[in-house]
Amino acid sequence: MRIIVDAMGGDNAPGEIVRGAVRAQRELGVDVTLVGRAEEINACLEKEPTAEVRVVDAREVVTMEDDPSTATRRKKDSSMTVALNLLKAGEGDAVVSAGSTGALLTGATLIVKRIRGIRRAALAPVLPAGDHGVMLIDCGANVECSPEYLLQFAYMGSFYARTVMGAAEPRVGLVNVGTEDTKGGQMQHETFALLKKAGDEGRIRFIGNIEGTDVFGGKVEVAVCDGFTGNVLLKGSEGVIKYMMKALKGVFYKSTKNKLAALVLKNDLGEMKKRLDVNEVGGTALLGISKPVVKAHGSSNAASIFASIRQAKRFAESGIIRKIEENIDYMKLEADHGEA
Repeated sequence: MRIIVDAMGGDNAPGEIVRGAVRAQRELGVDVTLVGRAEEINACLEKEPTAEVRVVDAREVVTMEDDPSTATRRKKDSSMTVALNLLKAGEGDAVVSAGSTGALLTGATLIVKRIRGIRRAALAPVLPAGDHGVMLIDCGANVECSPEYLLQFAYMGSFYARTVMGAAEPRVGLVNVGTEDTKGGQMQHETFALLKKAGDEGRIRFIGNIEGTDVFGGKVEVAVCDGFTGNVLLKGSEGVIKYMMKALKGVFYKSTKNKLAALVLKNDLGEMKKRLDVNEVGGTALLGISKPVVKAHGSSNAASIFASIRQAKRFAESGIIRKIEENIDYMKLEADHGEA
């Protein structure tokens, strides 16, 4: 398995990126290609004397100040652009980048291309809930969506949950303002009908509308929504998790009695913190792109990069892209019109 890593993307590049990639090469047995300024990458590799990774020089860096819609076209020698071109050329099986989300999504769409028939690629993070996690699709790539987009998100999320997350019969829910069939606006009504039809045909396991509380309540493995709703839900949940961890810490440090209780619960609390830590979860899959691309968190440390590479490996091995291609006729409402 060959994983291409954008070594210059993210807040902690290239040091933490290189450390995480080298760990992945050693522990996961993957072949790693690091893309970026060779002298900076090699300086980091000097601290990893037994590392066996390939380095591809790229002189430019896509920054958060760059226009996401044009960054990869204007900066053709950027680490992100070169990494995506290597993937397109077949010199790797997946790409991992902690760089600009918008630029990576646009670059992947323009360079690697979408799966034929898929209208829009989606950002699909897996939230730490339930037995297998919950995929939230979309979480920001498509602020405005059509019912067809959401139908395709449901299929792609279901395939990913089954093949990568390990859910044998993933339950799919449509995020709405209530669970009743009549809730929501016109888009939700039309999408509900499409998902119900797919469920009745046995193609997905659609359980109906769900509310925000159901996402973390173990009711579904795939939560389908437009990117605006998904992004608000994602950022809100991240904020709540941070607040609760801080509040819990305050409780345990409040008194000697509480500190003793914390000592007794130390291992359990550590496991809970690890489960909720974004650095342990991995990255966000870009579903709908013709080859695996994973967006790591912008503030990724070495552990997060390792987890994102592990996720990219599973993504590439899963066969999900082939599964989407085989089922694309059930995921479209109109003729392709030659769209790639």
